[in-house]
Amino acid sequence: MRRALVVGSRGQDGTLLVEALVARGDVVVGVDIGVVEPRGLAGEALPSSVSLVAQANVDALIGPLQPDAVYYLAAHHHSSEGTAESAAEEIRGCVDVHVVGLATMLDALRRHAPKARVFYAGSSHMFGAPPCAPQDETTPFAPRTPYAITKVAGAHLCATHREHHGMGVSVGILYNHESSLRGPGFLSRRLVNAALRAVDDPGHKIALRSLEAAADFGSAPDFIDAMMRIVACPEAADFVVATGESHTVAEFAEAAFGAVGLDWRRHVEQAPRDRRESDAAAPSGAALVGDATKLRRATGWAPRLSFREMVASLVREAR
Repeated sequence: MRRALVVGSRGQDGTLLVEALVARGDVVVGVDIGVVEPRGLAGEALPSSVSLVAQANVDALIGPLQPDAVYYLAAHHHSSEGTAESAAEEIRGCVDVHVVGLATMLDALRRHAPKARVFYAGSSHMFGAPPCAPQDETTPFAPRTPYAITKVAGAHLCATHREHHGMGVSVGILYNHESSLRGPGFLSRRLVNAALRAVDDPGHKIALRSLEAAADFGSAPDFIDAMMRIVACPEAADFVVATGESHTVAEFAEAAFGAVGLDWRRHVEQAPRDRRESDAAAPSGAALVGDATKLRRATGWAPRLSFREMVASLVREAR
């Protein structure tokens, strides 16, 4: 029976991944905010908690567990946590999770479970403002935030362990992917909630900062399928995980309100922009949209839900 370790098991992706692995019959151990949560595992003396930045702690987990697969999904999301972090605190948090914790995990695996397959969750933000669209695995990284900078560092750590130590470490460069598990502050959740509220309150409106902003929106369950396929792929590598389509916020609103039979233009309006925002030059660069050709050729993966089907499913699940 396969054993999987999911680091970051309580987030959107971790929750969906644990469910998928358990449904497949895997033994799964989750780790989130230091808490170790075994699923279907008995007899091994696993620690009840672990600090990812403490090598002895991680060794005590990896040694007895002997995982066949490790999914490192842990991330420090300053923007979505709603906390008043200083710039220094944000950087330290990103470094600890995306670099130090990953390095500690990879070192423990190298010594105790060198044949384990590893998936590291990267991000499209690693490309920053890219010079071209779509982006693929050859597009140069140009990170612009502490989150993206440290994600790039983590990707380089994975490449080092793959090339110098022969470990099966892959990086998934993940573009936007949505599910009903998104928190209330995320754009997808805000639009879905607004559409459902407008059904009962015809006068309800939502103000958004930019209707023209575009992204490559996918379905989170489809991305979980991609992660599992990447881990099962015979050759470890870096893979872009994306739909290859760009859609604006206005298109997302149209699909969400359309799923409940409403005209989005009656309920969505442009929020007034701060003068500093209006005067600031927009960052140069092409749209963030990914080319997953390499992943498709290596694993046969393709998104199962179209953009409109994905948005409709979010509305349906939120009802």
